[in-house]
Amino acid sequence: MLLYSLACYLSTQYQKGVVFRFGRIIKTCEPGLRWIIPIVDQMRKVDFRTITLPIPPQKIITKDNVSVDVSAVAYYRVVDAIKSIVAIENVMSAINQIAQTSVRNIVGKFQLDEILSERETINREIAKVLDAHTESWGVVVSMVEIKDIELPEGMQRAMAKQAEAEREKRAKIIAAEGEFLASQKLADTADVMAAHPIALQLRNLQTMAEISVEKNSTIIFPAQFMSTVSEIKKFLDQENIHPSRR
Repeated sequence: MLLYSLACYLSTQYQKGVVFRFGRIIKTCEPGLRWIIPIVDQMRKVDFRTITLPIPPQKIITKDNVSVDVSAVAYYRVVDAIKSIVAIENVMSAINQIAQTSVRNIVGKFQLDEILSERETINREIAKVLDAHTESWGVVVSMVEIKDIELPEGMQRAMAKQAEAEREKRAKIIAAEGEFLASQKLADTADVMAAHPIALQLRNLQTMAEISVEKNSTIIFPAQFMSTVSEIKKFLDQENIHPSRR
């Protein structure tokens, strides 16, 4: 029974086995139940799934001399079982060390504004550097993502003030544009009134009618106002005869 347990190995779907005999690699085994010679053979299982590796926060000085705390995460997977065992002692630890160094070196080449706005570019550059290092270990780094960028308190306050100033600036621009459009409308109205004086009288009549309805009152016009009404009637008659003047 003891020999049976030593001779039998079970690898799951996402694993492969590397068999050593007297310290030398003799073969790799696909997933499933596999048999080896007890004592003489040894099997090491290798996980082929994508592994998530958190890269701890570290202080980095940007190109424009701002100190920031940057954390990231790397995604890698083994593609060559033999290389991942023979070429490197501890794949995860090695990738973690190189990832920290790469993040520090690459992020330090950018200014703060670039780091905040060009994360995708920085992520791709870090992943490219890591993948070049890990290729000989039988490992592929598929992606690196910067998770958090923590700024100094003073810098955060300054950026908040800048954002508030930008919002106020946009609000003032919108208000100024509204006032400009209103003044244009007033100027157009003044031009119409100057070209057709009767139009001003019509507007006055409309205003008085609105006031009488709102206040539920009666407005008494002086006798000389009838001449104004006659002029308005003539104006409307002319407009009906020559509609093209409108």
